[in-house]
Order: sequence, then C-alpha cells, then structure tokens
Amino acid sequence: MRLEAVSIKSIFCWIITGMILSMVGITILLFFITGKSEILTAGGILFICAFLWLLLFTWLLGKGLSLFAAGLCQTLDLMVTGDGPLPKAEDRDTLFARISHRLNRLYQIMCENSRKVDEDRKELQALISDISHQVKTPVSNLKMVADTLLSKPMTEEERTEFTKDILNQTNKLDFLFQALVKTSRLETGVIKLEKKTSRLYDTVAQALSGIIYHAEEKNISVSVNCSEKLTIPHDCKWTAEALFNILDNAVKYTATGGSITVQVEQKEMYIEIKVSDTGKGISESDQAAIFRRFYRGEDVHAQPGVGIGLYLTREIITRQGGYIRVVSEVGKGAVFSLFLPIIN
Repeated sequence: MRLEAVSIKSIFCWIITGMILSMVGITILLFFITGKSEILTAGGILFICAFLWLLLFTWLLGKGLSLFAAGLCQTLDLMVTGDGPLPKAEDRDTLFARISHRLNRLYQIMCENSRKVDEDRKELQALISDISHQVKTPVSNLKMVADTLLSKPMTEEERTEFTKDILNQTNKLDFLFQALVKTSRLETGVIKLEKKTSRLYDTVAQALSGIIYHAEEKNISVSVNCSEKLTIPHDCKWTAEALFNILDNAVKYTATGGSITVQVEQKEMYIEIKVSDTGKGISESDQAAIFRRFYRGEDVHAQPGVGIGLYLTREIITRQGGYIRVVSEVGKGAVFSLFLPIIN
C-alpha cells in the first residue's frame, strides 16, 4: 500500500489504536510481573494524560489545517480571478510556507503569461489594422482603374497608362507583402540570424548594389570609405538588407545632384557604419517614431514606400547585439549610424 494513497484520518486512527494497545499491554504486563495494583493505577493515569494531550494535539492540528485550507482557498480564488496580489508567504522552512512560495511563483508565471498573451493580442490587432490601412489604398486604386477600363471607351494610349497604373499598384502590394513576410518571419524566429566572421566590405558592396542605379538616375554621388580587410562577426545577407533600407531612404529623400557618404569606422567595442546624406532631413519629433512599423511622416506621403524598412533595419541590427543612432536636422540631411559589436 502506498503511503500517499492512505488518508490522514486512517493514519490517525491507526496511531490512536496502536497507542492504546501498547499502553494497555505494557500496563498489564508490568502488573503480572510485579503483582502490584499501583501499576494499574499509574497506567490508567498515564493513559488519561496521553489521551488529553492527544486531544490537544488533534485540535491544534485540525485548527492549523483549517487555517491553511482557508488560506489556500483564498490564494486559489485570487489566482482564478486575478483581483489582486497574493498574500506574502511566510519566510519559514515549513510545509505550509513552501506550498505558499510555490503558489506565489505559479501565480507570477500565470500573470506573466497572461501579460504576454495580452501584448501579443494587441500586437496582432495593431498589425491587422496597419495591414488593412496599407492595403486599402492600392486595392481601391486597382478597383477604380479596373472599373474605368471596363466601363469607359478609351484610346490605346489611355489604356496603356491605366495598365501602367495597375502594374504600379500591384508592385506596391507585392513589396508590402514581401516586407511583411520578412518582418513576421524575423519576429517569430522562423529566420535565424547566423553571425559569421566575414568581410564587412562585401556586405556594404551588396547593399550599395541595390541603390546605385536609382542614385545615378538622380545624379546623386555615392562615396564609400571601408577597409577591404575589415572583418566582423555578422549575418552578411540580413546586415546588407538593413543597410540597403537606410541607403534606399537616403536616395529617396535626397534631391537631384545631392550626395551620400558611407563611412565605416572601427571603435573599441563596435564597428560603426555611418550613412550621411544631403537630403531633406528628419524633424526631432519624428526621429524616435521613424523606427516604428508602418510609420511615415506627414511630409513624405508623396514618396513611394510603406514605412517598414527602418523598422526591419532596427530588428536586424538589434538581434545581432547592435543598435542604431540617427542625427538629423530639417533641411540639413541625416546621419544614420549602425553599430555592430566586434565580439561575437
């Protein structure tokens, strides 16, 4: 028979029975050995005293169990309803204190999990709202252009222009979905950044290759100062993606004939990749907000984009142990600095 399967009441009855039988047996045995009646009297007195002490012990134990059960029920009720903090557990090495400590720990874990669920729910709601807002405009434009093509007669030249509009809106949706897929896969851990020691020059070159054509179209000069021998532990592909987003914005918001400079410097603990441009600059009130997902300033809505590039850049750099800093003034360009740790 397993001890945990036996009830406390049964154990208590066995102890009382064993105590009575032992005392009676010993008293009778001593009486037969000595033949003195005083032994029976002493045994009776001892039996009464033991019985009284046993009753006191039973009452105290029952009272303690009753108080513990009431406290346990109160704690469990608070855990279920979440109305307030749990009673502070006593700092003693007793069974009751150990159970209280574990319940408090369990409650803290439940509260933390509940908080994370609420945060995830709010994040999902915000994401759905942002996606809905971003998708609404191109979808509306596509419907309007399609209705126009179907309902109105037009020349071949006009039809070509409308077809180009459809293509532009489709490209915008495609870019949005690709950016969302990258972001969601990065956030959920589907994509793991793999830091390997490799040349930073190659990563910078890969990022620059994506903006050279558009920079030449706007006659923007691009200069780079990066040692070909400089190596650092980083994820080449995703770091290039992060740097490209910075460079793409620099080209987008720099006027024709401007300039962009990429300067790579080795600090004591970090490598700094500094991207400077002569663009329109960023107001101080917007500098903290530009890294939020889907955020776009009031003065840049005319430019193409969905406001997810800088958010993705910050996620990539942060997940490699680095950080981003921006210094800018309206009308005086902007300087974005990406800091990556030298030690893996």
